[in-house]
Amino acid sequence: MILFKIFISAFLINNVVLLRFIALCPFIGMSTDEDKSIGMGLAVTFVTVMATCVTWPIYRLILEPAGMVFLQLLVFILVIASLVQLVEFYLKKSAPALYGSMGIYLALITTNCAILAVTLDVINNVCIFTGKPYTFAESVVYAVGVAAGFLLALLLLSGVRRRIRTSPVPSFLKGTPILFVSAALLSMAFMGFSGLVK
Repeated sequence: MILFKIFISAFLINNVVLLRFIALCPFIGMSTDEDKSIGMGLAVTFVTVMATCVTWPIYRLILEPAGMVFLQLLVFILVIASLVQLVEFYLKKSAPALYGSMGIYLALITTNCAILAVTLDVINNVCIFTGKPYTFAESVVYAVGVAAGFLLALLLLSGVRRRIRTSPVPSFLKGTPILFVSAALLSMAFMGFSGLVK
């Protein structure tokens, strides 16, 4: 039950994009259509979960016992960058069309603050449901929840953008302004989930 609560909390209640306002650049840039949103969401999911699986033991078993906690940012960014390179190689070989459509945003996964935020959350924070540091299993579930929440936010905004293209939008709101207004409305809707898990 604790793992389910952690997942729902990361997925809906503390959605990384709509409630924590992290990773807005790929959120706006890659939500132009559903295919790009799914591709980016799956790439971020893979990198987030794998980064958590690699950084948690590195921190708990190497950095913390050796008194080298000050190296955590450097190590975490190196792990994330390596995983992004794996995703990039895979997409280049298996899905060249998706690789081409993602453009610069694929490389920007390396500096996607949502991924770094997840790795730092599971190391530096305690689980709100247990009051103890995240275990490995809780960390992985939290990472999956955050990544799924990111994918959900991308898909929601891509659906909204499809409707905006055929809607009469005032000229002063066309383009990026209407996207941020739409994202703000989605964010307000997600605030309704705040009392879901106790």
